[in-house]
Amino acid sequence: MSIPATMPAGNDAKAAASQSSQEVLTFTIDDQNYGLDLLTVREIRAWTEVTPLPNTPPFVRGVINLRGAVVPIFDLRVRLGGGVTQPTSANVVIVVEIGSESCGLLVDTVSDILALDPDSLQPVPATATANTTDEEHTFLSALATHEERMVALIDVNRLFSRGLPQLPAAA
Repeated sequence: MSIPATMPAGNDAKAAASQSSQEVLTFTIDDQNYGLDLLTVREIRAWTEVTPLPNTPPFVRGVINLRGAVVPIFDLRVRLGGGVTQPTSANVVIVVEIGSESCGLLVDTVSDILALDPDSLQPVPATATANTTDEEHTFLSALATHEERMVALIDVNRLFSRGLPQLPAAA
């Protein structure tokens, strides 16, 4: 691949490319491909059992102790309107930052990291949100195609647009 004359060479080329593309971590839930802005991802962990909490929304699986911090784990399949995940050792948790807080998102598998050109992003069709009157449920920010697959980009801030659910206080 040659570098266009208008593109800086060497490390400057990498910097210019990173400014013009959005890096996303892609993952699957069932047969669907999703992506998260890589800048929101803190780490990826293997599934481990969680401590369930009473009186939480159905998508809250429980909490884990992550290096001394209590981190809530959310079943992203449920949050996106699907059934409850029956986790196995193949499932993973993507730990993301939402504002100043961390939470884990339970997904089926992590695929790869993509650098998406902003011009390749398509708006979410109106039909995908036509029956949704509550902005809390409009999680998708854009759609992208990559190597014959469609990737729905999720805005983690929209997942919890009213903030993270309040977990019960410890006794």
